Amino acid sequence: MAATRLTATVAGCAAAAAALAALTACAPPGANTDKTNDVAAQQQVPALNEVGGESLAPVASTPAVPLTTTLKAASIPKMGKVVTDQDGFVLYRFDKDTAKPPKSNCVDKCAQVWPPATTDGNPDLSGVDPSVVGTVTRADGSRQITLAGWPVYRYIGDPKPGAWKGQNVGGVWFVVDPTGKKNLTCLPTPAPTAVQPPAASAEATTNGDGGTGGY
Repeated sequence: MAATRLTATVAGCAAAAAALAALTACAPPGANTDKTNDVAAQQQVPALNEVGGESLAPVASTPAVPLTTTLKAASIPKMGKVVTDQDGFVLYRFDKDTAKPPKSNCVDKCAQVWPPATTDGNPDLSGVDPSVVGTVTRADGSRQITLAGWPVYRYIGDPKPGAWKGQNVGGVWFVVDPTGKKNLTCLPTPAPTAVQPPAASAEATTNGDGGTGGY
């Protein structure tokens, strides 16, 4: 009987270790994966390192997001093919948008967390097929870049170029690949919760309807 219990325990530990290894391999850079026996502790990491679970504190101030002047195809660890802007920040697409016809449904608070990649002309392209690049006019009159019809965005929760903490946020935000498709190479689980809108902007915005899509 003791031998049977020991075998079951070893098998259970092996399965748990395999599951943890899979999660760690797919966690965005900077994710907390040290506290292997404390799921709650894994979810209580600083705002910019959030991997899932709890709501996060508001970002202190609205970051300045420049016009997107460059679209560059790149390959980054664990994620593979992505598209970045001129500063190396990864771009995303939103499942609640549409591609045919192109339309952005991320407005108000949502757009504070997921700033649209806007342009005032034709961005320089590096490794991105010009035939998939377009624009859509937003409600405020700005021109947002699209890939295969899908509007693309930055994520204010990404602390540095090459980060992809927006992957699978709310189960509706995904890294976009150079063809405009969702990059599903690595999906953190459970689906992460987005950072909150910048504090000053959140107080100024009274219409929260635009924040229902994973912000």
